[in-house]
Amino acid sequence: QVQLVESGGGLVQAGGSLRLSCAASGRTFSSYGMGWFRQAPGKEREFVAAISGSGSSTYWAGSVKGRFTISRDNAKNTVYLQMNSLKPEDTAVYYCAARTGNSYYYTSSYDYWGQGTQVTVSS
Repeated sequence: QVQLVESGGGLVQAGGSLRLSCAASGRTFSSYGMGWFRQAPGKEREFVAAISGSGSSTYWAGSVKGRFTISRDNAKNTVYLQMNSLKPEDTAVYYCAARTGNSYYYTSSYDYWGQGTQVTVSS
């Protein structure tokens, strides 16, 4: 069982930056690949980025590659999403999740989810 709590969302102007954090409970955090997803109003939840348990491998959605950075600190049971050059289309609720399935890209591979944190980018 893993419990996840996101923080760091807020309102930012286009071109600005935010860093999201996701704190996890449990002593087996490093055994989970972790992902960030987002959901805008009226849209389905979509993959943003993911990182392997060791942190050696990362995965990206094309829309954020080069602007966002995912990292993790297994000693602190925390995964981060650094978001730079934000655009209004990045506005969404951002969720972190712990992967239990085979794929990093699909919501169905993640069994544990946080409550989400709102990111709003104004133009």
